[in-house]
Amino acid sequence: MTDPDTPVLDNHLHLDPDNGRGLAAVDDFRRMGGTHLIVVNKPSWHLGQDVEGGEEFRPVFDRTLDVVAEAADRLPGTAWPVLGVHPGLVTRLVDDRGLSPERAGDLMIEGLELAADYVAEGEALGLKSGRPHYDVPEAVWEASNRVMRRAFSLGADLDCAVQLHTEESEDLTVVAGWAEETGLPAHRVVKHYASGRLAGPTPSVMSEKDWLQEAAERGDPFLMETDFVDDPDRPGAVLGPKTVPRRVDWLEAEGHAEAIRTAHVETPRLVYGVDTEATLDPGGENG
Repeated sequence: MTDPDTPVLDNHLHLDPDNGRGLAAVDDFRRMGGTHLIVVNKPSWHLGQDVEGGEEFRPVFDRTLDVVAEAADRLPGTAWPVLGVHPGLVTRLVDDRGLSPERAGDLMIEGLELAADYVAEGEALGLKSGRPHYDVPEAVWEASNRVMRRAFSLGADLDCAVQLHTEESEDLTVVAGWAEETGLPAHRVVKHYASGRLAGPTPSVMSEKDWLQEAAERGDPFLMETDFVDDPDRPGAVLGPKTVPRRVDWLEAEGHAEAIRTAHVETPRLVYGVDTEATLDPGGENG
């Protein structure tokens, strides 16, 4: 098991205390040596919230803050929330609800602006946005890019990171350039569900061994994640909460101690401005 003095951060997972494993997943993570979590709110529709306006994202965000506070109390480090609007919502609004792409984009921006209020108040660490990873009509694609650009401008105003859910790609330099046009540095843009190679944003690498091997050998800043979905209807989806600590052990056995420090100490500081070492109490359950 990982040295208890070593921070171990899962950069992107979801917790559903009402319908999923919730805090039991946090306990699994901790028992395997995990210390820190970045918890992203689940898509609004997963929590039974059919939003009509920006303010209706609030129950989703508040429930996320509640479970993050409970998770932090169970960890030797801590947990932070990242709040925002899943880009897949645009399809539900357009295809299922009959909204125009422009109106759907406006509604999603309202949700992002509410999430930004939580960041401004110090209650959330960053924002989540992006664009669909599947084919959509051009008007929907344009609306999604408009939403993402607004997330970047909010991130620049707040000096906070923006996590992205996007299509599979190893080159998002254009997207990173959009962020920099707003004043948000490219390294504060994080591509969730990244492989081991990415140009532009900071990659949050899915904890598959081959991708982690490539990221470790490249030597660039990167994070590690599971994208644990905590959905009882998809029990085997993506990776489980024990995976990041196990992969840290594997990286150590492979001689990648420097990469472990990069992913769990240096890159979190670079991207989010957090100190995983200072918030770690190896002898306790709450940093």
